[in-house]
Amino acid sequence: MLTPERLLERSDQTARVLAHARLLARLEQCFAASIPPGLAGRARVVNYRLGTVVIHAENGAVAAKLRQLGPRLQDIFVKIGLECNQMEVKVQPAQNPGQSITSTVKPISALSARTLSDCAGRMPEESPLARALRHLVERAAIRE
Repeated sequence: MLTPERLLERSDQTARVLAHARLLARLEQCFAASIPPGLAGRARVVNYRLGTVVIHAENGAVAAKLRQLGPRLQDIFVKIGLECNQMEVKVQPAQNPGQSITSTVKPISALSARTLSDCAGRMPEESPLARALRHLVERAAIRE
């Protein structure tokens, strides 16, 4: 049976990418097992190139702790047969695609709402700025 993995191995280019992905997965497993449990979910191995392991940390505190652990982690990577001359730790917050940024309706005074409406009324009807001003006034919480 032809699996996606075997299909990728057929081409030289995809085989190299697949081998690199396997190496990164192995490094990530080794990394996660070697650091304190509190850090494991807050950092991840993201790349390996020319003897350098690149790690992304969720915040500066995690990055600082990983830099302190750097020599120990390099020794562990060398023990599994990896040439590791250097570790790069970068702060890269985890992305949460399910999290959306919601806007809040800001209150404006009745005078401001009238002024914005008057301004929009003096502009051409199809003007993007006039439409934006009318939309702002329609959505705003107007306080007296």
